[in-house]
Amino acid sequence: MSTAIAPFVILACGNPSRGDDALGPLLLERLAGWLEAERISESFDLIEDFQLQIEHALDLTGRQAALFIDAGQDTPAPYTLTTGFPDDTPGHSTHAITPGAVLAVYRRIVGGAPPPASILCVRGESYELGEGLSVAASERLELAWLALQQYCRDLLVQPGGN
Repeated sequence: MSTAIAPFVILACGNPSRGDDALGPLLLERLAGWLEAERISESFDLIEDFQLQIEHALDLTGRQAALFIDAGQDTPAPYTLTTGFPDDTPGHSTHAITPGAVLAVYRRIVGGAPPPASILCVRGESYELGEGLSVAASERLELAWLALQQYCRDLLVQPGGN
């Protein structure tokens, strides 16, 4: 049995019980099925959590690229897909951190540059406990889904991709 590390990792954050905060997990769930159908799932590790932690820096080890997916309240609609950079700005807690902080932790513990990273942030509107996905977030999810599929296709055709 091979224990090879997939070249690409996608980390999605969000709480499915908090309205639009479910955007990350919903996109990751859809992605898992699509990767299987496209027969490319072995190239991707998919990780879901309520929020990013410093331990997620270890999930970047040995990767060619990483993508972080989350919902954002102040994100320009419908979504943003940006390059992630290490960010050592002190936070108020070690309980939940930003993608930039995860990249900075990786740089500190490994002593080298993290893999190239991107951040897909989908605009959410409502994050109340027990709510479902808002109509606006549902529409944005569909647009972000198209971008996510293209992102994965692009990774596979880059030099070094599978």
